[in-house]
Amino acid sequence: MNRTNRALNRLLLALAGILLAAVGILTAGAALNPLVRDGWTRYTGAAVDRWQAIQASAPLQDPLGSWWTVALVAALVLLAVLCIVWMTRQGGGRSRTGAEDTDAELGNTAVDISYLEAALDAALAGSNSIVGSSVTAWRGSGRGPSGLRLILQTRRGASPRDVADTAEALVRSIDGLLGHRTTVLVRIATGTRTKLAGALRTD
Repeated sequence: MNRTNRALNRLLLALAGILLAAVGILTAGAALNPLVRDGWTRYTGAAVDRWQAIQASAPLQDPLGSWWTVALVAALVLLAVLCIVWMTRQGGGRSRTGAEDTDAELGNTAVDISYLEAALDAALAGSNSIVGSSVTAWRGSGRGPSGLRLILQTRRGASPRDVADTAEALVRSIDGLLGHRTTVLVRIATGTRTKLAGALRTD
């Protein structure tokens, strides 16, 4: 949960996956099929010859041998630096700090996310509608903690109204614990714990 463009992330992952799959298929084919192996050897040999011809067009003293080698190394270093800069400028993603506060007299105060987790577990100990919960914090780029994400695992057959009321009460409790209002994304989900917990019975 940060500022990184999701579509761009998926596009880069898809391209990387396709490239790796193609390399894997080609490698396996070269090991199993003589025709693929001969073709791979022919094309790689031609590429090596082409690179050697390019290097010879701009000679340089050993050990580098060519200005093109220097340019290639410089381009790779520049690309690595740009990637590092890009990553550091993205949102901070998940954080273990649920809230931070600065006071001129008391100094800096930070609330660890485990404190909120323990408080939520205690608040839901007697709940008939909720069988589990988790809370995480995300950090915006350069702005400190930006909000919380609360996931509630509901019991089968639980009333949506009861679950919504419980979620609202939990958000108010979180605001009270932190001493200020904060952005809380609430997600009501089902999973393995929901299936194993059994249905809610009302007599």
